Amino acid sequence: MEKNTYYVSLQGRSLLEEQGAAPYEWVIRATPEEADMISHMLEQIDEKETSGFIAYTFPWPDTPEEDVNANYQSNINELYRQIYRLGTEETREQLRSSLGFDSD
Repeated sequence: MEKNTYYVSLQGRSLLEEQGAAPYEWVIRATPEEADMISHMLEQIDEKETSGFIAYTFPWPDTPEEDVNANYQSNINELYRQIYRLGTEETREQLRSSLGFDSD
């Protein structure tokens, strides 16, 4: 299946097909299905961030802060793995140098 270039912004929680549409951090080459997966992951991260904020604003004794953070971080880590897998060589190099990221 044909792969297209997409521009990913973790900060903006967006996946764009047009480079100049908004700021972005990473460039990937993905099929439409893979792009949908990345978009869905960005939405999940946004939801986790929002629910985490609510948990901090209205603390519940049965939701430890570590659990909220671990769940959010797990989603971020998975997104980075997928960006690395689909990323251009420049994106992979940026992930390696800025985050110490490796494909393993």
